[in-house]
Amino acid sequence: MSDPVVFPPPDTNADGWVIQCDFDGTISVDDVTDALLERFARPGWRQIEAEWEAGEIGSGECMKRQVALLDMSSTELDEFLAGMAIDPHFVSFAAAARRSGIALEIVSDGIDHAIHRILALHRVEGLSVRANHLVQLDERRWRLTSPHAGATCVSACGTCKCELLARHAAMSRKVLFVGDGRSDFCVADKADFVLAKSRLIDHCARHGIAHAPFRSFEDALALMEKTVAGSRVSA
Repeated sequence: MSDPVVFPPPDTNADGWVIQCDFDGTISVDDVTDALLERFARPGWRQIEAEWEAGEIGSGECMKRQVALLDMSSTELDEFLAGMAIDPHFVSFAAAARRSGIALEIVSDGIDHAIHRILALHRVEGLSVRANHLVQLDERRWRLTSPHAGATCVSACGTCKCELLARHAAMSRKVLFVGDGRSDFCVADKADFVLAKSRLIDHCARHGIAHAPFRSFEDALALMEKTVAGSRVSA
């Protein structure tokens, strides 16, 4: 087996760029949290999802209530995560960012254990991960905590991506945000530029947010290099 790809903290790039990247559906091929719920959740998680979709609860509360319905052992969890695929070009994207001295952070409203486990299985280590924290209560019960929630988060997310971005903006860093879905809508207009997949493309187009669509991290790599180099990228 080959050695893991370890990404140490990069040197500071001249233009102060930072990349913040969503995980579920962006780096991972499928939404990992949804896949876990489909496989292991007791009845009721879809109703909780419907309440979130209707705007009755925030995503943070939605996730905590859904995770409380999971019925699985740690062995079952890790065996299931072993089958989750990531974009095959993500490792090259991360390596290119490091070579350019650009910090790459994973910011996710998903589950930290799942992200760390999946990246490790694909031999990627050393990336900063900001996500909800999974806690095992007993052999088959779990709960979720949200160490990166924001008290003023307008979407009541478990991980406030806007607050995490604002920390970089306060230090005059430029943020390239990479994402795909609803949990990325709030933060998109606060980034200096967005690489968008799926529903985030339409959101950026409707709201006049500077962005470029991409299908895989092979596309994203070329777009990232153009953006950081200051080239004009058409949305």
